[in-house]
This record gives sequence, C-alpha cells and structure tokens, in this order.
Amino acid sequence: MNTETADPAELAALREIFSARPEAAPPAGWEAVRSFEAEHGVVLPEPYRTFVAEICDGLRAGPPHYGLLPLAETPRDWGAGRPERLLAEPFPLTAAWLWEAEDGPELSEEEFDALTDPVFDHGSLLLGTDGCGMYWHLVVTGPQRGHVWQIAGEGAMPFGPDSPDAVMPGTPGFTGWASHWARGRSWFPA
Repeated sequence: MNTETADPAELAALREIFSARPEAAPPAGWEAVRSFEAEHGVVLPEPYRTFVAEICDGLRAGPPHYGLLPLAETPRDWGAGRPERLLAEPFPLTAAWLWEAEDGPELSEEEFDALTDPVFDHGSLLLGTDGCGMYWHLVVTGPQRGHVWQIAGEGAMPFGPDSPDAVMPGTPGFTGWASHWARGRSWFPA
C-alpha cells in the first residue's frame, strides 16, 4: 500500500463510488487539507489526502453507517471530556487487540484508560461511526499509516488484513474500505 503517492486507479475507484452520490459533500480543497495538516503536524496518507482535497469531504450515506465525516470532525456521540486527540503521536497498535477478551490482573479505571486512550486518540483520524461506540479510524502516523481500523469499547482491529482468517478480511487501506462498503458487503464474514 502506497501512502505517499496517490494511485490514479484508486482515485478513479473513489470518484466512481462518491461522485455519483448527490448527497456527497464537495471536496475540502488543497488549502483546507494543508491547513489541517499544519495544525496537527501530519501529512495525511494517500489516497485519502487527495480524496478529501479533490473528490469528497463527507457523505451522510456512509461509509460507515452514520456517514463519512468531513475532515477534522468527530461523531456526535464521541463524548465530552475525552483526552485531546494527538494525530502526530504514532498510532500504538500493529495488530488487533480485543481487550475485553483478555484475562489478566484487574485494572482500575484509570489504569485501563491509560492503556486504551492512546488507541482512540493517537495517530488516527476519525472517519465515522457505526453506532454503539464503534468508530472507524484512518491511521495517519506510525507503522499502520494508511490502514483503517474499527475501534470500540471491546477492542481494536484493522480492516482488511491479508490473512484469510482475519476478523475483517478485505483489501487494506481507505480505497479498499470504501469499495467494500460500496459493494454492500458486511464488515465481518458470516
């Protein structure tokens, strides 16, 4: 997955998915993208970067269920009093982590939050929500840069890992995620 240069084939696929939808928000433009990047100390991964600048900056119809968020927005149910989102800090995971299924020492709420808050708030941009605390993130810094992850109260998992026994198999990256949705496929195999 090339996150540095926009692949014309990926951009064509994204244009096909989003341009035909009348409810698609207009693109943010390059000035807005560069301003966002300067404010947060990141360079957005391709093809998402060009997508937001030239194709679309949000779609109420999805993906995910409650819509693709415009750049820099958070879902209405994100909650007040959350830690500051630090996009320039590396996303802390490289593999799925289902913390709800882990056996181990009982942690206080503060200890648990200290471990999980960076997963929700470091190195990723919020794409939207499927409701019930299930958020989709595009990783913008760290080894998983360019990958889309679902992060919820139960844990965090990448969309589209190469393994056929993956929880969410599919083509990794923003285009793979959007294409999966456009084909009407379930995020999880039946």
